[in-house]
Amino acid sequence: MRILPEGWKAYLIDLDGTLYHGPQMIPGADELISTLRAKRIPFLFVTNNSSRTPEEVAVHLETMGISARAEEVCTSAVAAARYIAEDQPGCKVAAIGEAGLIKALNEAGLQLVQEQPDVVVQGIDRQFTYDTLTRAARWIRGGARYVLTNPDLLLPSQEGLMPGAGTLSAAIQAASGVKPKVIGKPAAPLMDFAIARLGLAASEVAVIGDNLHTDIAAGVNAGCGTILALTGVTTVDNLPEYVKSSGVEANMVCRDLKEVRERICGTNQ
Repeated sequence: MRILPEGWKAYLIDLDGTLYHGPQMIPGADELISTLRAKRIPFLFVTNNSSRTPEEVAVHLETMGISARAEEVCTSAVAAARYIAEDQPGCKVAAIGEAGLIKALNEAGLQLVQEQPDVVVQGIDRQFTYDTLTRAARWIRGGARYVLTNPDLLLPSQEGLMPGAGTLSAAIQAASGVKPKVIGKPAAPLMDFAIARLGLAASEVAVIGDNLHTDIAAGVNAGCGTILALTGVTTVDNLPEYVKSSGVEANMVCRDLKEVRERICGTNQ
């Protein structure tokens, strides 16, 4: 396999803010992915979003003109389900989340229950209620393990920002007095899951993302290389502030996806 810049052989690519904003593709995203394919450079899409299945993520990308297959998608829901299944095979799980999380837990061979779970796993849940909070807090205070798919406090939407899984988790933590095992970025488990899928050492993989606090911090925590694209959360103007607040710096900073493609694929076409 050809050694790429910085000794990287493959890439873990963030989605929202890196390849698209909501339903809108970021310029150059389609060309970046098509060039990686043409040059046979391995990559995976890696997202903290636990609401969608890998199949739904791939369809979303294809709809925007970005070539994608479900098997190339790693979500925090799938990584959380695998983490639980490997640690406690076949255990009883109470899920607080949406379709992507429910499907991942079922496919991992875990028992979905409504009472007396061994594990409470929580992601984004737009039907979250006071009753949900009450039951989760009681289960966790009673000894159930608490696993959080991702710690995002806010999510972008076409109407503006909305509470994310991390905001719901803040309520559960306050009520239960227990901190969860975090799977998604900036924690390492989601990245470790994706790196294992590639079959490479972490040092041979680079993370491409727009957020120093999540994508780049996750890459650093997992021992990967890092490429910051100034296409979303981080911009030329706020870069110094974000470096200071996150405490991390990327190995490579690119102004847009065209520059990312040129630097990692060795082409300016």
